[in-house]
Amino acid sequence: MSSSWNYMEEKAEFEVTALRLETRPHKHLTGLLECCARCLVGAPFASLVATGLCFFGVALFCGCGHEALTGTEKLIETYFSKNYQDYEYLINVIHAFQYFIYGTASFFFLYGALLLAEGFYTTGAVRQIFGDYKTTICGKGLSATFVGITYALTIVWLLVFACSAVPVYIYFNTWTTCQSIAFPSKTSASIGSLCADARMYGVLPWNAFPGKVCGSNLLSICKTAEFQMTFHLFIAAFVGAAATLVSLLTFMIAATYNFAVLKLMGRGTKF
Repeated sequence: MSSSWNYMEEKAEFEVTALRLETRPHKHLTGLLECCARCLVGAPFASLVATGLCFFGVALFCGCGHEALTGTEKLIETYFSKNYQDYEYLINVIHAFQYFIYGTASFFFLYGALLLAEGFYTTGAVRQIFGDYKTTICGKGLSATFVGITYALTIVWLLVFACSAVPVYIYFNTWTTCQSIAFPSKTSASIGSLCADARMYGVLPWNAFPGKVCGSNLLSICKTAEFQMTFHLFIAAFVGAAATLVSLLTFMIAATYNFAVLKLMGRGTKF
Protein backbone atom coordinates (compact mmCIF):
# COMPACT_ATOMS: atom_id res chain seq x y z
CA MET A 1 0.00 0.00 0.00
CA SER A 2 2.82 2.34 0.92
CA SER A 3 4.68 1.51 -2.25
CA SER A 4 1.68 2.39 -4.40
CA TRP A 5 1.21 5.61 -2.46
CA ASN A 6 4.86 6.54 -3.05
CA TYR A 7 4.40 5.74 -6.70
CA MET A 8 1.41 8.07 -6.90
CA GLU A 9 3.37 10.87 -5.18
CA GLU A 10 6.33 10.45 -7.53
CA LYS A 11 3.99 10.46 -10.54
CA ALA A 12 2.24 13.63 -9.36
CA GLU A 13 5.57 15.34 -8.70
CA PHE A 14 6.81 14.33 -12.15
CA GLU A 15 3.67 15.76 -13.79
CA VAL A 16 4.03 19.07 -11.91
CA THR A 17 7.68 19.32 -12.95
CA ALA A 18 6.80 18.60 -16.56
CA LEU A 19 4.05 21.21 -16.47
CA ARG A 20 6.47 23.80 -15.13
CA LEU A 21 8.98 23.00 -17.84
CA GLU A 22 6.27 23.38 -20.48
CA THR A 23 4.99 26.72 -19.21
CA ARG A 24 8.43 28.28 -18.55
CA PRO A 25 9.28 29.01 -22.25
CA HIS A 26 5.86 30.60 -22.69
CA LYS A 27 6.49 32.89 -19.73
CA HIS A 28 9.90 33.89 -21.12
CA LEU A 29 8.36 34.54 -24.55
CA THR A 30 5.59 36.64 -23.03
CA GLY A 31 8.10 38.69 -21.06
CA LEU A 32 10.21 39.24 -24.17
CA LEU A 33 7.18 40.39 -26.17
CA GLU A 34 6.15 42.78 -23.40
CA CYS A 35 9.66 44.23 -23.28
CA CYS A 36 9.70 44.73 -27.05
CA ALA A 37 6.26 46.36 -26.92
CA ARG A 38 7.45 48.83 -24.25
CA CYS A 39 10.50 49.68 -26.34
CA LEU A 40 8.39 50.25 -29.45
CA VAL A 41 5.93 52.45 -27.57
CA GLY A 42 8.75 54.69 -26.34
CA ALA A 43 10.63 54.82 -29.67
CA PRO A 44 10.73 58.24 -31.38
CA PHE A 45 9.79 57.10 -34.89
CA ALA A 46 9.89 60.63 -36.32
CA SER A 47 13.41 61.15 -34.96
CA LEU A 48 14.53 57.75 -36.24
CA VAL A 49 13.29 58.50 -39.75
CA ALA A 50 14.78 62.00 -39.63
CA THR A 51 18.15 60.67 -38.42
CA GLY A 52 18.37 58.10 -41.20
CA LEU A 53 17.35 60.70 -43.77
CA CYS A 54 19.86 63.18 -42.36
CA PHE A 55 22.75 60.71 -42.50
CA PHE A 56 21.81 59.66 -46.03
CA GLY A 57 21.41 63.24 -47.26
CA VAL A 58 24.61 64.54 -45.69
CA ALA A 59 26.64 61.59 -46.99
CA LEU A 60 25.23 62.08 -50.49
CA PHE A 61 25.72 65.84 -50.45
CA CYS A 62 29.26 65.78 -49.05
CA GLY A 63 30.59 62.83 -51.02
CA CYS A 64 29.11 63.74 -54.41
CA GLY A 65 29.65 67.48 -53.89
CA HIS A 66 33.35 67.01 -53.15
CA GLU A 67 33.95 64.90 -56.26
CA ALA A 68 31.82 67.19 -58.43
CA LEU A 69 33.90 70.22 -57.41
CA THR A 70 37.08 68.30 -58.25
CA GLY A 71 35.65 67.41 -61.67
CA THR A 72 34.69 71.05 -62.29
CA GLU A 73 38.23 72.14 -61.54
CA LYS A 74 39.59 69.68 -64.12
CA LEU A 75 37.08 70.75 -66.78
CA ILE A 76 37.87 74.44 -66.33
CA GLU A 77 41.63 74.06 -66.50
CA THR A 78 41.44 71.63 -69.43
CA TYR A 79 38.92 73.30 -71.76
CA PHE A 80 38.08 76.84 -70.68
CA SER A 81 41.35 78.48 -69.69
CA LYS A 82 45.05 77.78 -70.14
CA ASN A 83 46.22 80.56 -67.83
CA TYR A 84 46.33 79.57 -64.15
CA GLN A 85 45.79 83.16 -63.02
CA ASP A 86 42.40 83.18 -64.72
CA TYR A 87 41.03 80.41 -62.54
CA GLU A 88 43.24 80.74 -59.45
CA TYR A 89 40.46 82.40 -57.49
CA LEU A 90 38.03 79.67 -58.58
CA ILE A 91 40.43 77.00 -57.32
CA ASN A 92 40.64 78.72 -53.94
CA VAL A 93 36.84 78.89 -53.72
CA ILE A 94 36.54 75.20 -54.64
CA HIS A 95 39.05 74.22 -51.95
CA ALA A 96 37.20 76.37 -49.41
CA PHE A 97 33.93 74.62 -50.27
CA GLN A 98 35.62 71.25 -49.93
CA TYR A 99 36.84 72.14 -46.43
CA PHE A 100 33.29 73.30 -45.67
CA ILE A 101 32.06 69.87 -46.78
CA TYR A 102 34.46 68.14 -44.37
CA GLY A 103 33.18 70.21 -41.47
CA THR A 104 29.55 69.77 -42.52
CA ALA A 105 29.84 65.98 -42.59
CA SER A 106 31.43 65.81 -39.14
CA PHE A 107 28.99 68.25 -37.56
CA PHE A 108 25.79 66.75 -38.95
CA PHE A 109 26.68 63.18 -38.04
CA LEU A 110 27.35 64.29 -34.45
CA TYR A 111 24.32 66.57 -34.27
CA GLY A 112 22.05 63.92 -35.79
CA ALA A 113 23.08 61.47 -33.06
CA LEU A 114 22.40 64.10 -30.38
CA LEU A 115 18.97 64.87 -31.84
CA LEU A 116 18.14 61.16 -31.87
CA ALA A 117 19.10 60.85 -28.20
CA GLU A 118 17.05 63.95 -27.39
CA GLY A 119 14.14 62.41 -29.31
CA PHE A 120 14.29 59.28 -27.14
CA TYR A 121 14.27 61.44 -24.00
CA THR A 122 11.43 63.77 -24.95
CA THR A 123 9.31 61.03 -26.52
CA GLY A 124 9.60 58.94 -23.36
CA ALA A 125 8.60 61.96 -21.32
CA VAL A 126 5.59 62.70 -23.52
CA ARG A 127 4.42 59.07 -23.46
CA GLN A 128 4.37 59.11 -19.65
CA ILE A 129 3.30 62.71 -19.12
CA PHE A 130 -0.08 61.72 -17.69
CA GLY A 131 1.44 59.32 -15.18
CA ASP A 132 3.91 59.86 -12.37
CA TYR A 133 6.72 60.98 -14.68
CA LYS A 134 8.14 64.42 -13.90
CA THR A 135 10.47 66.24 -16.26
CA THR A 136 13.17 68.53 -14.90
CA ILE A 137 13.63 72.18 -15.66
CA CYS A 138 17.03 71.29 -17.14
CA GLY A 139 15.37 68.78 -19.48
CA LYS A 140 12.92 71.38 -20.74
CA GLY A 141 15.71 73.89 -21.27
CA LEU A 142 17.73 71.31 -23.21
CA SER A 143 14.75 70.56 -25.44
CA ALA A 144 14.19 74.27 -26.08
CA THR A 145 17.89 74.67 -26.97
CA PHE A 146 17.71 71.86 -29.55
CA VAL A 147 14.57 73.41 -31.05
CA GLY A 148 16.33 76.78 -31.45
CA ILE A 149 19.52 75.30 -32.89
CA THR A 150 17.59 73.12 -35.33
CA TYR A 151 15.52 76.10 -36.45
CA ALA A 152 18.69 78.14 -37.13
CA LEU A 153 20.30 75.22 -38.96
CA THR A 154 17.23 74.84 -41.15
CA ILE A 155 17.48 78.49 -42.21
CA VAL A 156 21.20 78.12 -42.96
CA TRP A 157 20.64 74.89 -44.87
CA LEU A 158 18.04 76.57 -47.04
CA LEU A 159 20.87 78.77 -48.35
CA VAL A 160 23.08 75.71 -48.89
CA PHE A 161 20.22 74.02 -50.74
CA ALA A 162 19.78 77.08 -52.97
CA CYS A 163 23.53 77.25 -53.66
CA SER A 164 23.64 73.55 -54.59
CA ALA A 165 21.08 74.26 -57.32
CA VAL A 166 23.37 76.76 -59.07
CA PRO A 167 25.90 74.27 -60.55
CA VAL A 168 23.02 71.99 -61.57
CA TYR A 169 21.51 74.92 -63.47
CA ILE A 170 24.84 75.75 -65.18
CA TYR A 171 25.53 72.17 -66.23
CA PHE A 172 21.94 71.70 -67.38
CA ASN A 173 22.19 74.77 -69.61
CA THR A 174 25.46 73.45 -71.06
CA TRP A 175 23.93 70.02 -71.64
CA THR A 176 20.89 71.64 -73.33
CA THR A 177 23.22 73.59 -75.63
CA CYS A 178 25.01 70.37 -76.52
CA GLN A 179 21.69 68.75 -77.37
CA SER A 180 20.92 71.64 -79.73
CA ILE A 181 24.31 71.13 -81.40
CA ALA A 182 23.80 67.38 -81.69
CA PHE A 183 20.34 67.88 -83.25
CA PRO A 184 20.57 71.09 -85.30
CA SER A 185 17.09 70.60 -86.71
CA LYS A 186 15.66 71.60 -83.32
CA THR A 187 17.14 75.11 -83.44
CA SER A 188 17.35 77.87 -86.00
CA ALA A 189 20.74 79.14 -84.79
CA SER A 190 23.98 78.09 -86.44
CA ILE A 191 26.07 75.47 -84.68
CA GLY A 192 29.08 77.80 -84.42
CA SER A 193 27.08 80.36 -82.43
CA LEU A 194 26.00 77.89 -79.78
CA CYS A 195 28.48 78.26 -76.91
CA ALA A 196 29.01 77.59 -73.21
CA ASP A 197 30.59 80.68 -71.67
CA ALA A 198 32.00 80.14 -68.18
CA ARG A 199 32.56 83.91 -67.83
CA MET A 200 28.82 84.55 -68.11
CA TYR A 201 28.18 82.69 -64.84
CA GLY A 202 31.03 84.38 -62.98
CA VAL A 203 33.10 81.19 -62.94
CA LEU A 204 35.95 82.94 -64.80
CA PRO A 205 36.81 86.65 -65.14
CA TRP A 206 35.81 88.41 -68.36
CA ASN A 207 39.43 88.70 -69.50
CA ALA A 208 39.93 84.92 -69.35
CA PHE A 209 40.88 83.27 -72.65
CA PRO A 210 39.20 81.50 -74.29
CA GLY A 211 36.60 81.44 -71.52
CA LYS A 212 34.02 79.77 -73.74
CA VAL A 213 33.70 76.74 -75.99
CA CYS A 214 31.43 76.62 -79.04
CA GLY A 215 30.09 74.28 -81.68
CA SER A 216 31.50 70.83 -82.20
CA ASN A 217 34.20 71.43 -79.57
CA LEU A 218 31.50 71.91 -76.93
CA LEU A 219 29.70 68.79 -78.12
CA SER A 220 32.89 66.76 -77.73
CA ILE A 221 33.24 68.05 -74.15
CA CYS A 222 29.67 67.04 -73.33
CA LYS A 223 30.40 63.52 -74.55
CA THR A 224 33.38 63.08 -72.23
CA ALA A 225 33.05 60.92 -69.13
CA GLU A 226 34.32 63.79 -66.95
CA PHE A 227 31.45 66.06 -67.93
CA GLN A 228 28.77 63.39 -67.62
CA MET A 229 30.07 62.23 -64.25
CA THR A 230 30.39 65.77 -62.86
CA PHE A 231 26.88 66.68 -64.02
CA HIS A 232 25.33 63.63 -62.35
CA LEU A 233 27.37 64.13 -59.18
CA PHE A 234 26.02 67.67 -58.84
CA ILE A 235 22.48 66.33 -59.29
CA ALA A 236 23.12 63.73 -56.57
CA ALA A 237 24.54 66.42 -54.27
CA PHE A 238 21.42 68.52 -54.87
CA VAL A 239 19.20 65.56 -53.95
CA GLY A 240 21.30 65.01 -50.81
CA ALA A 241 20.86 68.65 -49.82
CA ALA A 242 17.09 68.30 -50.31
CA ALA A 243 16.99 65.14 -48.17
CA THR A 244 18.95 66.88 -45.42
CA LEU A 245 16.54 69.82 -45.51
CA VAL A 246 13.55 67.48 -45.15
CA SER A 247 15.24 65.74 -42.21
CA LEU A 248 15.88 69.07 -40.46
CA LEU A 249 12.24 70.08 -40.94
CA THR A 250 11.14 66.72 -39.49
CA PHE A 251 13.50 67.15 -36.53
CA MET A 252 12.20 70.67 -35.93
CA ILE A 253 8.53 69.65 -36.04
CA ALA A 254 9.03 66.64 -33.75
CA ALA A 255 11.18 68.55 -31.26
CA THR A 256 8.77 71.50 -31.20
CA TYR A 257 5.79 69.23 -30.58
CA ASN A 258 7.52 67.32 -27.78
CA PHE A 259 8.72 70.52 -26.15
CA ALA A 260 5.26 72.06 -26.35
CA VAL A 261 3.71 69.04 -24.62
CA LEU A 262 6.38 69.08 -21.93
CA LYS A 263 5.98 72.81 -21.45
CA LEU A 264 2.19 72.99 -21.35
CA MET A 265 1.27 69.67 -19.73
CA GLY A 266 4.40 68.51 -17.96
CA ARG A 267 5.02 69.09 -14.28
CA GLY A 268 8.46 70.57 -13.92
CA THR A 269 10.67 69.95 -10.91
CA LYS A 270 13.82 71.72 -9.86
CA PHE A 271 17.06 70.16 -11.09
